[in-house]
Amino acid sequence: MKSPKVSIKNTEILSANWAKLSKITLEYTKEDGSIELQKREVYDRGDGATILLFNKEKKTVVLIKQFRLPTYLNQNESGFLIEACAGILEQEHPEETIIRETEEETGYHIHDLKKIFQAYMSPGAVTEIIHFFIAEYDDGMKKSAGGGLASEHENIEIIEMPFETAYQMIATGEIVDAKTIMLLQHAKINSLFD
Repeated sequence: MKSPKVSIKNTEILSANWAKLSKITLEYTKEDGSIELQKREVYDRGDGATILLFNKEKKTVVLIKQFRLPTYLNQNESGFLIEACAGILEQEHPEETIIRETEEETGYHIHDLKKIFQAYMSPGAVTEIIHFFIAEYDDGMKKSAGGGLASEHENIEIIEMPFETAYQMIATGEIVDAKTIMLLQHAKINSLFD
């Protein structure tokens, strides 16, 4: 299939508070030459980075638990999710972002991280690409309590648990965050704990 010809006809900013929500009007020329006029809403909050911290010796991972309003609005009774540490790129390289976010959220100062892939998480409406990393941690890397930044209204609980427990939490529905599921599955498929 050839790439379609797309012509942006109008962009209207609907909101530019925490992120930018735009209404885009475009002409989409299909393979048969016919033209469709389409209107789409696109949410742009920037790109992000996420990481799975793992300890081979203890066979554990470090995850976080925090409140997520959209999940609360979508019938998650508590609104809390168990997730991998993550953050939005703030004029930094993905590696710099995830090192900073890891220390802010978990208290661990990591090094020797490895990028494993990048992915769009909701390409039908969101521009965000997330850069996925893994890194080994040990108790000596713990430099602060973590918990996130008060200025960003973060109230994060740090959870260290056996990898197999975390992996089983996908099947039980206790872990439903896509980026975390992808990282845990990467760990399983690639035998990080063997």
